[in-house]
Amino acid sequence: MESKRYFIELAYNGSAYHGWQRQPNAISVQQVLEEALSRLKRKNISLVGAGRTDTGVHARQMFAHFDLAEEIVNPQELVFLLNGFLKDDIAIRSIRRVQPDAHARFDATARDYEYHISTAKDPFNAPLHYYLKNSPDIELMNQAAKILLLHEDFQCFSRSNTDVKTFLCTIKNATWQQEGSSLIFFISANRFLRNMVRAIVGTLLEVGYKKREVKDIEMVIKSKDRGEAGFSAPAQGLYLSRIEYPQNIFID
Repeated sequence: MESKRYFIELAYNGSAYHGWQRQPNAISVQQVLEEALSRLKRKNISLVGAGRTDTGVHARQMFAHFDLAEEIVNPQELVFLLNGFLKDDIAIRSIRRVQPDAHARFDATARDYEYHISTAKDPFNAPLHYYLKNSPDIELMNQAAKILLLHEDFQCFSRSNTDVKTFLCTIKNATWQQEGSSLIFFISANRFLRNMVRAIVGTLLEVGYKKREVKDIEMVIKSKDRGEAGFSAPAQGLYLSRIEYPQNIFID
């Protein structure tokens, strides 16, 4: 019998997890969700995620796919059961049947991230924002962010010693917005490199604090050297916020 493929949509607070991907000696979102699914369906189920999120990073929207021999007659019931089984920091949004060759990672056409900064100390925001005592210059950071849209090779923002085949990414949007004491960086691209968003945020913050000039971003990108870019902003402020797929991969 041919197995059927499903996409599962979820959101999670990454504070307690060592990222999405299974780790040999640390708890991950993938492991927790695979174990929950396997117990409810009474068979071993493996998930393939849309990508990785690092330790402490959050996801407002994440997708993964899995295969099952039988059809899930009532996906909403399985969503309900999973949400009752999982801790409060992981929420299942939907389970949908997809084409047999649909792939959570390779079929994604766009991904959005947000980075949240707070300039007011708030104990309730602490695990979910990066707290900065002084406000950076958001206008300078937006000028610098526009330069990202003119380039495609972002090796300078990639984690060192990575095994990726290409450093090319198409960034469609990169903007900072201020909402009271909160600063939010929005960035959209067809794909992202490991640590890329946090390295971009750290570099733009150095522009915002006038440790670098706006024009320096061009030099950093052309250097293809991670050592030329800024620090990596802390994980707790980063959110994977949206993943986009072609609608024709969904069966229902």
